[in-house]
Amino acid sequence: MENVIDLPVRTLPVRTLLGPGPSEIDPRVLQALAQPAIGHMDPAFVGLMDEVKDLLRYAFQTSNRLSFPVSGPGSAGMETCFINLLESGDKIVVARNGVFGQRMADMASRLGAQVITIDDEWGQPVDPGKLEDALTANPDTKVVAFVHAETSTGALSDARVLADIARRHGCLVVADTVTSLAGSPLYID
Repeated sequence: MENVIDLPVRTLPVRTLLGPGPSEIDPRVLQALAQPAIGHMDPAFVGLMDEVKDLLRYAFQTSNRLSFPVSGPGSAGMETCFINLLESGDKIVVARNGVFGQRMADMASRLGAQVITIDDEWGQPVDPGKLEDALTANPDTKVVAFVHAETSTGALSDARVLADIARRHGCLVVADTVTSLAGSPLYID
């Protein structure tokens, strides 16, 4: 082909990355990324996906067989949860103490859910008393959503306490753990 330019593979400088992202990549990961691609219909892919699901269960400390990866950013996972859990008119209580709590409220609203928000100052954890009050005032709430460690501020909320309150009121829990997973204790089961 005459219109193809043959460019050499660049050698990039080695850097020590100390910011929030991109981050250092372990040489084993780089080696794995150099492997040939396989399609999602390849029999080897099924085995690989089973391995990934086992590792996800370990990371989330759960035995839930329905664990699966979502190919995309954290917000894609959040939206996947909401689309599958909420129908138009369903009530959801969303804790807002930063950017991503607000994003949860916006997503649920776009799906037609009736969004009840509980607000805490940015940089502060979610107040469990506010969640209890919101659920008592809205006994037909279906879902409670919160950010475990609000990515925009680093505020760490007590996921166990919030989930216990939600369960006591018969609600499903959606917890954004993008910032906290593997960095803070989190036991899904």
